[in-house]
Amino acid sequence: MDDIDAAEDWLDSWAGQVNTQAARGVELSRRVAALTGSAEGHGGAIRVVVGSGGQLARLELDDRVHELSGPRLAEEIMTVTRCAQAALARLVAEQVRATVGVDSETGQAVIDSFESRFGTVQREADR
Repeated sequence: MDDIDAAEDWLDSWAGQVNTQAARGVELSRRVAALTGSAEGHGGAIRVVVGSGGQLARLELDDRVHELSGPRLAEEIMTVTRCAQAALARLVAEQVRATVGVDSETGQAVIDSFESRFGTVQREADR
């Protein structure tokens, strides 16, 4: 009888851990879905916001962009977009730490996914 009770206790404990981890995973998903990443360039003349999947959600340009040639403007927009995506990846990593933990399989998979797609970007001014 003790073996059955011990097995039931172990199973209850395991199920509780699984339920807790699942709830944390749902919370992480909810938090990540609400995230945006943002960055700006050319002295604030270019502002980019990306959505939770890294897609361009908003692009704001002010009149100072007229100082740039077309190719230079395109390059700057792409760079600022990559910076916004890298900012998003950092925010996702923070949410992983706050919910499922970076050492969990789920946490590592989420972080790896964002880092492999967006990584980190070093601005020319920072080099």
